[in-house]
Amino acid sequence: NGNAGFQQVLERLESDPVCQRLSLKSFLILPFQRITRLKLLLQNILKRTRPGSEEEVQATQAYDALEKLIKDCNENVQRMKSTEELIYLSQKIEFECKIFPLISQSRRLVKCGELTALDFNTLSPKWKVTTRPIYLHLFNDCLLLSRPKE
Repeated sequence: NGNAGFQQVLERLESDPVCQRLSLKSFLILPFQRITRLKLLLQNILKRTRPGSEEEVQATQAYDALEKLIKDCNENVQRMKSTEELIYLSQKIEFECKIFPLISQSRRLVKCGELTALDFNTLSPKWKVTTRPIYLHLFNDCLLLSRPKE
């Protein structure tokens, strides 16, 4: 988005009839779509091969390799989404002092959400309860509590 020259070239390429007016995103997604179609094709081939034949052995090996590839792709997509979440979160959170880097290869966000903290004032004759919002960010290796900026 920040490179105007790249944007112009991209718009020119996407409007080219050879690209059939498809965006760059669709071309990036296309290999994943083809892989899942290949899996369905191999499943159908396996249904139609004779049990115990050489073709069944080869189709089974191809299917297993393809399944491993799909699993690896899905894991990498999840890892990238997790890293994007951490980058977004690190841009939103402002630390008073940097205790640890929020973005890490091994760290991923498991769950986050808003809670209400209850403060009991026991110094006054009547118990006074005040509330304030806090946010919990549960990572796979730590728990981070934050509060909205005043």
